[in-house]
Amino acid sequence: MDGAIKKVIVIGLDGLSPTIVDRLLDAGQLPNLARLRDLGGYSRVATTRPAQTPVAWSTFATGVNPGGHGIFDFLRRNPRNYLPDLSLNRYEQKNAFLPPKAVNLRGGVPVWELLKSAGRNATILRCPCTYPPDPVRGRMLSGMGVPDLRGGLGTSTFFTTDPNARPRESENVVRLVSGDGEGIYTAHLVGPRNPRGGDLRVEFSIRIDRANRRAILRSDGSPRELEIRQGAWSDWLRVKFKMGMLQSIRGMARFYLLDDGPEPALYALPINFDPDGPFFPISEPADYASDLAREIGLFSTTGMVEDHAGLNNERISESAFLDQCAIVWDERREMMHRELQRFDDGLFYVLYDTPDRIQHLFWRYNEPDHPANRGNTPDPAFASVIDDAYRRCDALVGEALQYADDKTLLLALSDHGFNSFRRGVDLNKCLLDRGYLALKPGVEPGEGAGDLLRQVDWSRTRAYSVGLSGIYLNIRGREGEGIVAPEDAEALSAELAGHLSGLTDPAHPGTLAIRRVVPRSEAYRGPFAEASPDLMVDFAEGYRVSWSSSMGGVAAEPFEDNVKKWSGDHIIDPDRVPGVLFVNRPYRGEGARLLDLAPSILEALGVPKGPAMEGDSILR
Repeated sequence: MDGAIKKVIVIGLDGLSPTIVDRLLDAGQLPNLARLRDLGGYSRVATTRPAQTPVAWSTFATGVNPGGHGIFDFLRRNPRNYLPDLSLNRYEQKNAFLPPKAVNLRGGVPVWELLKSAGRNATILRCPCTYPPDPVRGRMLSGMGVPDLRGGLGTSTFFTTDPNARPRESENVVRLVSGDGEGIYTAHLVGPRNPRGGDLRVEFSIRIDRANRRAILRSDGSPRELEIRQGAWSDWLRVKFKMGMLQSIRGMARFYLLDDGPEPALYALPINFDPDGPFFPISEPADYASDLAREIGLFSTTGMVEDHAGLNNERISESAFLDQCAIVWDERREMMHRELQRFDDGLFYVLYDTPDRIQHLFWRYNEPDHPANRGNTPDPAFASVIDDAYRRCDALVGEALQYADDKTLLLALSDHGFNSFRRGVDLNKCLLDRGYLALKPGVEPGEGAGDLLRQVDWSRTRAYSVGLSGIYLNIRGREGEGIVAPEDAEALSAELAGHLSGLTDPAHPGTLAIRRVVPRSEAYRGPFAEASPDLMVDFAEGYRVSWSSSMGGVAAEPFEDNVKKWSGDHIIDPDRVPGVLFVNRPYRGEGARLLDLAPSILEALGVPKGPAMEGDSILR
């Protein structure tokens, strides 16, 4: 570059698929992206293995493959006890006299740290794997990886009078207890775990106002009285969970009134950190989140903002989910405008996650024969929801373009594409059937095998699966009860890859389910490569790891129809789900990779790329 670029604007559009983008471009429905294409160019951009949001955006940020930054999945397994754990961050407490601290598990050197060293600014809004936030010369608001107050990716609460209701995925169930007056109930919000045992709580009462189709929630929070209208999300309720006389944890939640009839039900989103006082830092500088909330109003802080579990669990409707998505769109848009108005040097990045979540849950509306539609006729009112999300992304790009002058490089891109998820492959059942995994005596695959690999007989198991993409070998000296000699690992990996690559679905003769299985040595390189799964599974279109296998279960059958509303996915062969890349200046589109974008940003701003970066600039 000739040094003319003063600022780089990056608009992340999570999950935009080239097939849909091409169709809408041809129909003239993405005018702002078409303008970018005409100014510079449009191409596919190669994603990562696996094509997962935290993996891909970490490669975007660092310019290295996952072996160089250490993020391989949402989940990782503890090799000592085989239990799954979140892979994006962890909490450490060196001794009882020091407070715990959050540790970001993403390695590598992100582009904003190199810019800081060069004296250049960066504003980074909601990039995955930035919790806790990185040092930056400017501002950062953490993205995917920020937990809810329970420490998970998103734990909602279902309030009901039904004594038989049981928790579903990522959910608490709390009973509504009839109070002193007609239509009055008492309940509580479940907060963080109490170090002394149990859970911290905030008590509240709720009065059902049937005549006005609303409820009034009273608590010691702010506001003291919160109105919850039928069919609409409430405003934020800010609460404090008291840990003792002098310490409390601040959080906030939104509510949705599900039923104002004789037996009411209430739904609460996962409890977010309050940006005005998060228990762990979620921004850099630490008071930036608080300042932003004062400027634009309260906003969601959890890393997984859109409550997909509520819809997948059939607690909330499609309309309620989309209404919450609309709130998230607006929050992120306000952030973007607030920062672009004062941005004049360096790098600006903002991620819109919502198109990814919408495609996961609404893909079935574009496939009438999808197993998730069995017994249900898809509502035509939702047939255009995915296209609408793409059009909304286009409008946001148009708004960002207003801030681009002749010294601005603007990129709009996705981290991966999308495809259907029609059938699940239970990798652990496949391993069981081929003699690589064994269950304890008397345990049969299926419900009796449970989850979390609890019924696996490790004395007879050579390989197992947990997470969304990988297979691990039960290696002696590495795993807690390993039996595979380290010197035999390479041969066993090759044997497994040979058995599972090209696997077809017996229910659909000739249909490929697994395209290939790639040993670690072929997939990754770098200082973190040894922490990856031993083998990575590249699924074919329409297939993905089964729900059971991802959490360490062993299903009764190796294949199953996916009947959940989560009907679209992208964790397949990465060659089949590239992302999209639009740039307002000419660039080398052929062979463009996420690996190349950090070096390109640095070159545009006149900063040398980091010594570990594997990518090359695509700018001309």
